[in-house]
Amino acid sequence: MGHIKMMAAVQPFLSGAISKTVNMPNESTPDDIANVYQESWKLGLKSVAIYRDGSKRTQPLMTSKSNETKDEHVIGQRRRLPDERRAMTHKFNIAGHEGYVTVGEYDDGTPGEIFVVMAKEGSVVSGLMDSFATAVSIGLQHGVPLETFINKYTHTRFEPYGFTNNNEIPIAKSISDYIFRWLEKKYLAPKSEPEVDVSDMTEFEKAELDKQSTFINKKENTFQDQDDAPPCHACGSIMVRNGACYKCLNCGETSGCS
Repeated sequence: MGHIKMMAAVQPFLSGAISKTVNMPNESTPDDIANVYQESWKLGLKSVAIYRDGSKRTQPLMTSKSNETKDEHVIGQRRRLPDERRAMTHKFNIAGHEGYVTVGEYDDGTPGEIFVVMAKEGSVVSGLMDSFATAVSIGLQHGVPLETFINKYTHTRFEPYGFTNNNEIPIAKSISDYIFRWLEKKYLAPKSEPEVDVSDMTEFEKAELDKQSTFINKKENTFQDQDDAPPCHACGSIMVRNGACYKCLNCGETSGCS
């Protein structure tokens, strides 16, 4: 009715009519709409249109609140950890550089913050890693998936890099490479291959499947942690690490080591 009264105040000064849409709430009844037209007629108005909120599939503005339950954890909204939280600390050593990574967890066991402390306090590496861990923690609390960080920072190469004291990650290309490969092993489930139904297979097909599985397992073990290995300059096959350099298992060429 506020729209109707504003139109009535202006209508006497116009020779034509005001084209105005009267917005009405979603719960409006036919009697409410009839009352609007009746009041418009009494006030001498023409060209009055009615729009009930939500009557179309899409509209530019919504005045009603949605009753749907939304996930409290949305990207862009910070999800802070409780004041008392579980944490796990892991000690690492990369080419003689010792450090500690501490992961704070939510109640559901997912990581929400990380702290990286290098053994040599006051060093440039220590300060950079502390700032880097803070940025990653803020990203995790704002909904950035851990897998996104892992895909971005694994296999980044810069000093210090080299051999580690972790049998699962024997060689690290950098501190960030080691940290996120360790986080991947701790917090992300390994990708499983779909199961193959062998009930309808012939004996020949089962034998071929066993050969293929054996070859795949041997290949995975051979090329473990060789994601950035270069191709062989002689035959083009992917090389494997051989001490401080790489060796081709196909033709025997090396990347320079004897």
